[in-house]
Amino acid sequence: MAVVPTREILDRAFAERYGVAAINIVNDLSMEAVLAAAVQERAPVIVQTSVKTVKSIGLDLLFAMWRELTAGIDVPVALHLDHCPEREVITDCLRKGWNSVLFDASRLPVQENQRQTVDVVKEAHALGAHVEGEIESITGVEDGVGSDEEAERQTLETALTFIRTTGVDVFAPAIGNAHGRYKAAPKLDAQRVTDIVEAEPIPIALHGGTGMSDEQFADLIARGCAKVNISTALKVTFMQSNLAYLRDAEQRDSWDPPSLFTHVRGDVLGMAAGFMRQFGSAGKAW
Repeated sequence: MAVVPTREILDRAFAERYGVAAINIVNDLSMEAVLAAAVQERAPVIVQTSVKTVKSIGLDLLFAMWRELTAGIDVPVALHLDHCPEREVITDCLRKGWNSVLFDASRLPVQENQRQTVDVVKEAHALGAHVEGEIESITGVEDGVGSDEEAERQTLETALTFIRTTGVDVFAPAIGNAHGRYKAAPKLDAQRVTDIVEAEPIPIALHGGTGMSDEQFADLIARGCAKVNISTALKVTFMQSNLAYLRDAEQRDSWDPPSLFTHVRGDVLGMAAGFMRQFGSAGKAW
């Protein structure tokens, strides 16, 4: 099936009430491992890149990695730019070929956020791409974007007006979720997802997935969270896998980089595959 529009992946998931893992990668190894997990599990997947990753690797090189690693792939995949407040980066990624972007103007007043999001949606749709929008900051800092202060939640009517006025393809509400690791079990306002979806049937993006319980995932996906973001879990898996292997290599005084890469790839692939099975997307490739 190869690379498809993000909305095509999410519309199917939303209709059938399963979740698509949207996993933030950090380099070529993690990108390849996540894609390999999707092939193994016969699952659609959204590969996400942060602004920090785009800038550290470079726009052209990062997209070249994506193009080469998805050549000939036979499951539905899409490339998404996560939390991006910078319009210039949004434009660069859309023109290069990203399938979707999250224009994160949540720190702006809602009216200004809405005004700019209208422009981003117009720009993206002209290029065959899609837009995720949000009106409240998700608590926590992720790759240098965000705040540890919980934003005030807007009314349901404000959220619906934003969705309808902007024409966003995916909406990310704040429901008590947070980026990073939770200090305590999160208390989530799942009803807010239901209220939005019943009034405006649109795929919902669930941020701050790392650390939620199986029951919370299942409930929120059933309510319409078709896109489930995973970032912290990949970073922790990637770093801890490297650390464990290198500690063992030091004990053995054996230094073989390809073996390290194979070990880390296996751990990242296993993590990604586990989420695909958990979210119900395994076996959903078309």
